[in-house]
Amino acid sequence: MENHTKDLQDSTMKVSSLNCIDLANDDLHHSVVSLKQACLDCGFFYVINHGINEEFMDDVFEQSKKFFALPLEEKMKVLRNEKHRGYTPVLDEIVDPENQVNGDHKEGYYIGIEVPKDDPDWDKLFYGPNPWPNSDVLPRWRETMEKYHQEALRVSKDIARLLALALDLDVNYFDSTEMLGKPIATMRLLHYQGISDPSKGIYACGAHSDYGMMTLLATDGVMGLQICKDKNEKPQKWEYVPPIKGAFIVNLGDMLERWSNGFFKSTLHRVLGNGQERYSIPFFVEPNHDCLVECLPTCKSESNVPKYPAIKCSTYLTQRYNETHAELSIYRQQN
Repeated sequence: MENHTKDLQDSTMKVSSLNCIDLANDDLHHSVVSLKQACLDCGFFYVINHGINEEFMDDVFEQSKKFFALPLEEKMKVLRNEKHRGYTPVLDEIVDPENQVNGDHKEGYYIGIEVPKDDPDWDKLFYGPNPWPNSDVLPRWRETMEKYHQEALRVSKDIARLLALALDLDVNYFDSTEMLGKPIATMRLLHYQGISDPSKGIYACGAHSDYGMMTLLATDGVMGLQICKDKNEKPQKWEYVPPIKGAFIVNLGDMLERWSNGFFKSTLHRVLGNGQERYSIPFFVEPNHDCLVECLPTCKSESNVPKYPAIKCSTYLTQRYNETHAELSIYRQQN
């Protein structure tokens, strides 16, 4: 990775330097100050010592690769459903229609929180069952992914407590049932291929900001993620974010920018393919389906009134998903 990073630094692209938050650090004040600085600057930071061991992470990536290596016919058996769970084929998603000639050059697999049939939230859009590949085809696959989902959610809640302190809120502010006590948390296995060419509108993943509260990104060692700290600057300046073994790359989403009244940043990012296969696992954290996302009490004053109208979490997410994903009917027509 060191040589690859050097190549990128020698080219016209810059490599970003991000703050690193150590969840095992006893100096809470230092962690909160460092996190706050990162959130004000670009909303991207590394998280280390999160408690998920590397051996298990390697197994999760291995299982992900096994799924994407299946024949397309097998993968289409678990095609994304109306609840945004399951397989998303290459070009299914277009996140930057102004600059992309077609969809993202990636395939994916959404896995969300499972709720039992007798749960009152069973029929809500972002809850319910996940489709799973046949266990005869991929033994241990479901168990591995469910365990990772639980672990990543635990880490997310640890980070949310630091975020609460950075926003001058009570440490447990985001733990309530209407927020992260019963959240919408979706992991997505991703597989990128091909070579991107921005001049031709070809991207592994087009420029976008994430919809929710925050995203925890686990990656393999292949470089590709870029961030643009100032989306209004012309021309936009893009910087690579190098992966660090064992660390999550964490970024804030649009919902937290709304919550914080624009105080914390949700930053544009994209992925460029360099011809190497690349695997990553973003874990998207959003509050409860019914949570009303409105300006936090510590982020408004007489001179700093709320910039965004209040909106229900599920309404906002539905709107954003529909804007960026292909209609499911196109796949039915192809069969």
